[in-house]
Amino acid sequence: MIVSKISGKGQTTIPLVVRKALHLRAGDCLRYQIDNGQVILTRTTPVPWDDPFAAFGEWAGDADRCAYATL
Repeated sequence: MIVSKISGKGQTTIPLVVRKALHLRAGDCLRYQIDNGQVILTRTTPVPWDDPFAAFGEWAGDADRCAYATL
């Protein structure tokens, strides 16, 4: 059994064994599915509607990307 603790901020470290099993790297996205009191964790790809900035097409130009690149 693999166990990890939750911090005061609600954060936890995904154990190395789990990261290797799911082929996870920094920046990857996870999906949580709750089923009868259990959570199923899977690796996923982000969907465009999940990105809050994807809704603002007027800020999607090259000049905007350049201006916000260092934020």
